Amino acid sequence: MAHIRTYRTPVKMGNWFEEQRLKEDEVKEHLEKKERGELAGQKMDFLKENILKPVKFSVTNDGTLHFGDIVMLVNMGGGNRECSAVSINADVNSLTKIPSPSIQAPCAVSAVRSVQPCTRTAFVITSVDGSPEGSTLHFEQSFALKTTSGFARGLYLTSDLQSFQKCAKKSRLQEVSLEDSDSFLSWWKIVYFDPQERLEYEGLPVPANVKVLIVHCKTNQALAVLGDQVLWTMYGKEYELTAHTFLDSHKAEQDNNHWILCTADPAGDGLVLFKQPQSSLVMQEDSSAKISNT
Repeated sequence: MAHIRTYRTPVKMGNWFEEQRLKEDEVKEHLEKKERGELAGQKMDFLKENILKPVKFSVTNDGTLHFGDIVMLVNMGGGNRECSAVSINADVNSLTKIPSPSIQAPCAVSAVRSVQPCTRTAFVITSVDGSPEGSTLHFEQSFALKTTSGFARGLYLTSDLQSFQKCAKKSRLQEVSLEDSDSFLSWWKIVYFDPQERLEYEGLPVPANVKVLIVHCKTNQALAVLGDQVLWTMYGKEYELTAHTFLDSHKAEQDNNHWILCTADPAGDGLVLFKQPQSSLVMQEDSSAKISNT
């Protein structure tokens, strides 16, 4: 008789009432979060919708960079690296709704392989020495790189001396991140990429869309992308970004430290770098000719 059921199928057993209430509470909480847009999937969609929004980059009419220009910092790659750009590496935990929906500081940065003009890759050349907006940026002149206002909140690209507590996640080199305060830690300068001609270019206007070095003023370390340090982010496979000068046997900076500050193409959409791939070489030759004539 042990196998004979002593109760019918609809009979509820155990803590059925508590379990039912818990399930109802879970459904209610889920619906409330969905209504407020707080579900993980909704946060991710909201973040990507805003951070990947197209941005209109600046157009240079005289071939040089100016304070207030919106540019993209591109490394053309080499060795085990593809072409990449400095980008905001924000995730759902970086979102804040106070006072308005935006990313919060501190925020990580990385080098994205998908080079497209958007909020994530847009940086504003900002004066730190009182130079008026629209004036020309010169080699060795201090400046700051700031994200766009609005969703990106105008955060400053910042770095500091390497320590056990503060360093790059993978390589353990000097960390680069985004902070909301403008301080000496966010000061950078443009240096001519060829060390043999560096002194000749000091104080001259910085041409746009040419290869240069971006050096941190406090630590004197150059911005670098690491092809052998891969970060898996919500945007895909990306490279780690750090402030570290890589020198070859001739004491010249390697291509990890070579950057191009890209502006928009005046003839249409996109960047000058990809619309006119030979333009950077022409500009460099023109700049060299100006130096030799002075």
